Amino acid sequence: MDEKSTQEGHRRRLRERFRESGLAGFQDHEVLELLLTLATPRKDCKGMAWELLNQFKTLPAVFEAGFAELCVVKGIGETNAIPIKLVKAAADRFLKQRIQGKEILGTPQAVLDYLYIELRESSREVFMVLFLDVKNRLLDTEKLFQGSLSASPVYPREVLRSVLAHQAASVILVHNHPSGDTEPSREDYAITRRLVQTLAPVNVTVHEHLIIGNNRYYSFAEHGVIRAIYEEVREAESRFMQEWAPR
Repeated sequence: MDEKSTQEGHRRRLRERFRESGLAGFQDHEVLELLLTLATPRKDCKGMAWELLNQFKTLPAVFEAGFAELCVVKGIGETNAIPIKLVKAAADRFLKQRIQGKEILGTPQAVLDYLYIELRESSREVFMVLFLDVKNRLLDTEKLFQGSLSASPVYPREVLRSVLAHQAASVILVHNHPSGDTEPSREDYAITRRLVQTLAPVNVTVHEHLIIGNNRYYSFAEHGVIRAIYEEVREAESRFMQEWAPR
């Protein structure tokens, strides 16, 4: 059997396995190999798949790589870089549209799936806001800031501006910890309190603040932090009214 027939037989077996069982039982290099065969129909793709994994180490890192980074990998070029980036972009769109217009508080796992994909590979801290309507349905998402939360005195003002622009009734705050450790810092607690205090006067509710790490998260709501902050806000309003209300 010549080399061409051997390659065609191998490709056919990969496709049959996928057709019958999806990616169950596939190794990472086989996933990439099958994908590469779609753009390179007459060339052995196994070597290119291994080149990608040797360069980027993991399958998620391959899909997170920049277009230019992919193009310089041996054998990849623009022809193969496009379908790789297309898979990542399509997955991102699928996960976002799966929660778009849905009642977010009732689909927490779908939200987390989307956020893991959006944030887990970032090498910098990214601060996102999920804008919700009066029925807690997702209106939009926006990445507002990058960098350390401790160095951003304009966060509340910028968040308020975006909230008003989206005409949101409530929000979910999200940021990542590139280290993978989801334990909140002192600055994380401080910015959560400041944002609740900033949005409360315009009747916008902060439902949650999530910290995303390596396939795990920290929820300020689940740990009672959001509730405690709102209690502080109500107590402060009550004291103000007692001190300044007309006698």
